[in-house]
Amino acid sequence: MKTIKGPALFLAQFAGDEAPFNSWDAITKWAADCGYKGVQVPSWDARLFDLDKAAQSSDYCDEFKGKAKENGVEVTELSTHLQGQLVAVHPAYDTAFDGFAAPQVQGNPKARQEWAVDQVMKAISASKNMGIAQHATFSGALAWPYIYPWPQRPAGLVETAFDELAKRWRPILDHAESCGVDVCYEIHPGEDLHDGVTFEMFLERVDNHARCNMLYDPSHFVLQCLDYIDHIDIYKDRIKMFHVKDAEFNPTGKQGVYGGFQSWVDRAGRFRSLGDGQVDFGAIFSKMAANDFDGWAVVEWECCLKHPEDGAREGAQFVSDHIIRVTERAFDDFADGGTDDAANRAMLGLGN
Repeated sequence: MKTIKGPALFLAQFAGDEAPFNSWDAITKWAADCGYKGVQVPSWDARLFDLDKAAQSSDYCDEFKGKAKENGVEVTELSTHLQGQLVAVHPAYDTAFDGFAAPQVQGNPKARQEWAVDQVMKAISASKNMGIAQHATFSGALAWPYIYPWPQRPAGLVETAFDELAKRWRPILDHAESCGVDVCYEIHPGEDLHDGVTFEMFLERVDNHARCNMLYDPSHFVLQCLDYIDHIDIYKDRIKMFHVKDAEFNPTGKQGVYGGFQSWVDRAGRFRSLGDGQVDFGAIFSKMAANDFDGWAVVEWECCLKHPEDGAREGAQFVSDHIIRVTERAFDDFADGGTDDAANRAMLGLGN
C-alpha cells in the first residue's frame, strides 16, 4: 500500500488581483502558511504562470518549481480546465464560454477550438518539462444539452457526439503518451464525461488509451446521487488525480437534482467547505489507501457560505487529519507461527 501525498490546494479559486493572491511568490507563501505541502496550478492564469514559456523552457519550469519549493510547497499538477472545456463546445454555449478564450479567438468557434487544443498540448508539454506525470482538465461537451431524453433524442445523436469528442481528443492523448503524462478528466456535470458510463463511452472510442484517465471528485457524484465509494473500486486503475471537495444534497418537496434554476445557496445540492457537507471522506481515504493511490489529495475549495480563506486553512488541516499513513506490516504479525510447506500440509491432514 502507498500513502497519499498532501495536503495540496488548487489555486484557481484563490488567484486574484489583490495580494497575496496576485503573484506566484506571494500565493505560494500564503499556501504554505495555511499548511499546504503542494499547489495545483491553473495554467490559464498569467498572474501566476506563463504557459508559453513553460511549454518551451525547462529552465523556466525549474525556476517556477524552485520558487515554490523555496516558499515551502511543491507543484503537484497543472490544470487546463478552462481550455479543455473549449475543445468541444455546443453552439448553445458559445457565448457563455467565449470568455474562457484569448481575445483574438473569441467569437470564432473554429479558431477558439484550435486555440484550446494548442493550449492543452502546451500544458502537457509543460508538465513533462516539470517532471509531472498527471494533468487535470475538462472534456468539453457536445451532447450535454441533450442529457434529458425529452424531446426524444434522434437515433445516433449521442454516438455522433462522442465520436467527434474522441476525434478531437485523440491527438492530445497521443501527445500525452509521447510526453509520459496522464490526461485526467474531471468527471463533472456540464461535461460529456460526467459519470462512469460516459467515461466508458469515451474510453472505448479512444481505444482504451493508456493516457485517458480520471480526476476523482466526490462532490460531483453526491449532487448526482451516484455511489462515489463504489466508483473508486470500479475505476481504481484509471483514477490518477483526486480533488478533495465536499457537498450536500438535501432534496425537498419543491426541488431535487436539477435545482430549480436557483442560486447555489438555494439549491438542494450545493458545494460546501470540507467537513461541512455529507461526503464520507473517512471511507474515501480508506479506499484510496487500499487501492494504492499515491497521488496528491488536492483541496478544491468551493462553498456557497464560508469565506474562502477560512475554508482554505480549515481544508489543509482536514486533509492532514484524513491521510492514512499506511502500515508496512500486518497488525497480527506478532502471532505468526512461522510455518513451512510441510507444516501447512500437516495442518490440512495431507501427510508427507
